[in-house]
Amino acid sequence: MTDDRSSRRAADGSSSRAAVGDAYRDADADLDTRPAAPVATRSPDEHGDVTVDRVALAEELAGAGITSAGHQATSDAAEYAMRLGDDALVLAQWLGMWISRAPELEEDVALGNIALDLIGHARSLLHYAGTATGRSEDDLAYWRDEPEWRNAWLFEQPNGDFAHTIARQLAASVYWFELYDALARSTDPTLAAIAAKSVKEVDYHRDHAVQWVLRLAGGTDESRRRMILAITDTWPYVDELFVDDELVERLAAEGVAVLPSTLRPAFEAAIDAVFAEAELERPTGRTAFIASGGGRQGRHTEHLGPLLAEMQVLARQHPGASW
Repeated sequence: MTDDRSSRRAADGSSSRAAVGDAYRDADADLDTRPAAPVATRSPDEHGDVTVDRVALAEELAGAGITSAGHQATSDAAEYAMRLGDDALVLAQWLGMWISRAPELEEDVALGNIALDLIGHARSLLHYAGTATGRSEDDLAYWRDEPEWRNAWLFEQPNGDFAHTIARQLAASVYWFELYDALARSTDPTLAAIAAKSVKEVDYHRDHAVQWVLRLAGGTDESRRRMILAITDTWPYVDELFVDDELVERLAAEGVAVLPSTLRPAFEAAIDAVFAEAELERPTGRTAFIASGGGRQGRHTEHLGPLLAEMQVLARQHPGASW
C-alpha cells in the first residue's frame, strides 16, 4: 500500500532527476570539457613488458612539468598535499571493492572509473608532497603506517550497502568540487594545476552521486529507507571536512591553500538543493551528533588499519619488485 507521497515520487521521479541533472550541467557547462582518453596501440609481436622502473610514470601526473622544473613543496605545502592525497587514495580503495559487486553492471564500470580518477588525484598530490623529503608517491602510499596518514574520517568509512556508498560519495564529491574549484586559483602552481584537472573529474562524480540519491530516495519504500539511514550514518563525519587549523590558516594567508570553513556555505547550498528535490532532510535531534574527527592529526577509526594492510601487503612482502 502506498501513500500519496510515494505515488507522486514514482510519477515525478524521472522528471525530478532530469531537472536536477540539467541544473548541475547548466551551472558547470564550462567544466564539461573532459577530453577523450587516448587509444593505446600495440603491434602483434609485443608482449607488454611493463617493468615499472622503465616507465616515466611521473609524466602522467598533473603539475609534473612544474615540479620537474625544480619547484619543490615547502614542508607546509607538502603536509597539505598529503592530506588531500590521502583523502583521495583511501576512498579509491573502498570504491574499488565494488567492482563485480555493484547492483548493476554499469555501476561496476562507473565506480571503478571514479576510483581510478581518485587514484590519479592521489598520485599527483602525493608525488608533490614527496618532493619536500625526496620520497615518491609509492613510498608515501605503501610505507607509512596508520598514524602517519592524514585523511579525514569520512573517507575511511566502510562501503556498507549501496546507499551508504552513495551518501558518502555525495558528501565527498560536493566537498571536493568546491575545494578544487577554489584551489585552482592557488598561488602554488603545482596545487593549482592539480586542482584545475581534478575539478573537471569530480564534477562527474558529483553528478553521479546526485542522480543516485534521487533514484534511491524516489524509488521503492525499501530504497528510500536505506537512503535515509545512509544519510543519518554518514553525516556525523561531514563536519571534520570544514575544520580550520594552524596549517591551513598559514597556507591560506599566503594564497596557497583554501580555508575549509569558507567552503561550507556552497557545500550546504548544493546539498540542500539535492535533499529538497529528494524530499530528504539532514539528521536532527539524537541522530545529528558530530564525530570527533582527528584524521588530520593521525587519529583514525578502526576501519583504516585493515584497509591499509590489504593495500600495502604486496609492496611490503616484495619490496622493489617489478613486473
